[in-house]
Amino acid sequence: MFLENIKSEPRSGWIEVICGSMFSGKTEELIRRLRRAHFAKQKVEIFKPAIDTRYHEEQVVSHNSNSIPSTPVPSSSNILLLANDSEVVGIDEAQFFDNELVNVCNQLANNGTRVIVAGLDMDYTGKPFGPIPALLACAEYVTKVHAICMNCGNLAQFSHRKTDQTSLVLLGETDSYEPLCRKCYHKVISG
Repeated sequence: MFLENIKSEPRSGWIEVICGSMFSGKTEELIRRLRRAHFAKQKVEIFKPAIDTRYHEEQVVSHNSNSIPSTPVPSSSNILLLANDSEVVGIDEAQFFDNELVNVCNQLANNGTRVIVAGLDMDYTGKPFGPIPALLACAEYVTKVHAICMNCGNLAQFSHRKTDQTSLVLLGETDSYEPLCRKCYHKVISG
């Protein structure tokens, strides 16, 4: 009789953000967390922006070549349509999504979903990038990861663009970007 009176509590959702510079391990950490959820037999859905085809069109792939199947979407609103009754939603390269991503993540979390988002917190000019700053403000958990500065070996938090290309979005690798610490970044951009 006691068990009959206990109401089934809805799942509690939350937002986790993994951010940092290029080559800092953001996607690697996202994949690790998603694999653990999958191993725990949770229903997991993974999304990435359709424009990110550097390594694979339908997989999230880290610089270390670890990968996990994902669904490429053209805008953040598609995530709500495809997440269905997922217990965990992973989103990679979040900086490339529109600002509506913040509302999408909040709606998923409010509905009981664990949302794990990975993305660059700053663009190549050192300014906050896309929806990441707003996601940092509303997330329950924030993990900032760092690369190693290619000039001095200190912790790096800047993604220095090595080309003359000035468009905000430039998909690239080590041929286009290098991680730099604060001191080396400012020395390079002012020099």
